[in-house]
Amino acid sequence: MEDFMQAAIERMRDQGAHFCDARRQRIGFLRIIVVDGSVRTLSRDTLGGLCLRARAGGSWGYASCSTLEKKEVLAAADKAAVNARVGTAKGVRIPERKAVQVDFKPKIQKHPDQVPLEDKLSLVVDLDKAQRSDERIVNSNAMYLEQVKDSLVMDSYGSSIKWQEVRGRLMAQSVSSDGQRMEAFYKMVDGTGGYGQFQGTDVGTMGRSCAEEAIKMLKAKKCPSGYHTCITDPLISGLLAHEVMGHASEGDEIVKKRSFLSEVVGKQVASELVTMVDDGTVPGAYGSIPFDDEGTPSSRTTMIDHGVYKGYMHSLETAAEMGVPPTGNGRAESTSRRVFVRMTNTYFEAGDWKLEEMIEGVKFGVLTDRAISGMEDPVGGGFEAQVLRGFLIENGRITDMLKGFAVTGKALEILKTTDAVGKEVRLDGGTCGKGIEDFVPVSSGGPHCRSKAILGGG
Repeated sequence: MEDFMQAAIERMRDQGAHFCDARRQRIGFLRIIVVDGSVRTLSRDTLGGLCLRARAGGSWGYASCSTLEKKEVLAAADKAAVNARVGTAKGVRIPERKAVQVDFKPKIQKHPDQVPLEDKLSLVVDLDKAQRSDERIVNSNAMYLEQVKDSLVMDSYGSSIKWQEVRGRLMAQSVSSDGQRMEAFYKMVDGTGGYGQFQGTDVGTMGRSCAEEAIKMLKAKKCPSGYHTCITDPLISGLLAHEVMGHASEGDEIVKKRSFLSEVVGKQVASELVTMVDDGTVPGAYGSIPFDDEGTPSSRTTMIDHGVYKGYMHSLETAAEMGVPPTGNGRAESTSRRVFVRMTNTYFEAGDWKLEEMIEGVKFGVLTDRAISGMEDPVGGGFEAQVLRGFLIENGRITDMLKGFAVTGKALEILKTTDAVGKEVRLDGGTCGKGIEDFVPVSSGGPHCRSKAILGGG
């Protein structure tokens, strides 16, 4: 297959491409879902193919094929070269870089391929069963997701980079009811550490704890509305980092002038307590990658350093346009999708505060606990997060549990009011789309952060 890919690269160069690459991928998925004691889903899927990419001037030409025969591969190379040549976009040439030969194997505790399917199913069944410890739990859900992705990228500069990514997630969700209202709570374990990360999880404790928290929420009160002090937990802190600051820091948004952060490099945009990074090298994190889908090594990119905005995430294209090195953020959902600038693990770094100290300093405010969803607004800089639940803080202590509510405001205004940042960083994994499509695995998070924000709903 490598011979076919090299022949395709040579074909695209012969037809006028000043840069081209070939990306072969195979992604295997396993999904197990158990609901109320019944197996609802047990599926294996495989997605694979070859993507050929040619660049002429400022235009890209793409073509893909799923049948990896030489005739089909060369025909796709012809299409990619033609598509690039007919484009009229002006752009900067992709700079040459040193050719590398890499075959990267993930360092994981136990490869999921070594674990029998029966063991994985038993894990999920036990997690579901553990939640049904009280009659007020009216719906129990347990889910196991597994992804093994094999990639090979070859380019016209002579590189050949092969690697594997292994991801997994185990999640419990309990729904409670007292006959008048219903509430839900979830717990999750995820990462790139292999199946071993789940073998260390006591699913009985995880399931029972999830159910207990869902039951407690039946007595939760409504959140106060208005502009108040808000201590965001790591998941909500992560939504602010990812949805607004992260998407607005993607190089293609900057090049196209579609980001409220386009002209702020070197400026103070947040409290000096705030440092924010995108780091695809975090060991075991769900969004970690050894290389991006262009073969660039993953790296750590600092966007905010003690309140000062420093720079953006880049693919080969946006890095060339802005005259900076690529950061390893050129990612694609599959070989049928194009490469965009995408995040990996995006989070605020730790500070010096204990959570107890942060709470003691609040006369009236709230502490958030877990996210439901967030809003992406890279153009306007607005922030909105739907919070699963929270806690009311009065005179330096927690008094009541609060049912779900929204946290909103302008991202930079929230960050400029940040006066305390916690010591412990937590990352939680998921998938991120570029708009409403092109999903890739990521993590977001941070420590607890104390700021001012608008609260409402509930």
